[in-house]
Amino acid sequence: MTTERHGSSEPVGDVLAALADPTRRRLLDLLAEQGAGTATTLAERLPVSRQAVVKHLAVLDAAGLVSGNRVGREVRYTVQPAALDATARWMTALAADWDRRLAYIKRIAEEAERNSH
Repeated sequence: MTTERHGSSEPVGDVLAALADPTRRRLLDLLAEQGAGTATTLAERLPVSRQAVVKHLAVLDAAGLVSGNRVGREVRYTVQPAALDATARWMTALAADWDRRLAYIKRIAEEAERNSH
């Protein structure tokens, strides 16, 4: 099974890589709770600097998980669920594929067991 592709990027891989970091997962949680936030307001709730938050938000943005919208001098970030939804669909399809494979292996093992008696 392959991941979804758009051009030369790999959205599912980008999302999984972005979500591998606990600080980025926490940023997503905070944005989901608050609806929107700036790097400054988000940094106030995390044990990292504002500059670190900006870098994490850039990774989340590149993965399509958040988007930034300039409001005056600030950039307000919001969660963009489409990339996460696509990743969840891919993971569900992958799990279903493995379930089918395991059921097939189980069937073969049960048939071999019956035939050996």
